[in-house]
Amino acid sequence: MADKKNQGFQSGAGLIRYFDEEEINGPALDPKLIIYIGIIMAVIVELAKIFWPV
Repeated sequence: MADKKNQGFQSGAGLIRYFDEEEINGPALDPKLIIYIGIIMAVIVELAKIFWPV
């Protein structure tokens, strides 16, 4: 019996199989870390606006 993983839409021209096999070579960062960095940067910007008004 054939694997269901290797089956795909024929009209996809192999793109579906290509994206399934794509490897991630970049650094793995926790999504929570990205949110925390964004919050910290927003706090820093708001504090800078208070202490150094233009």
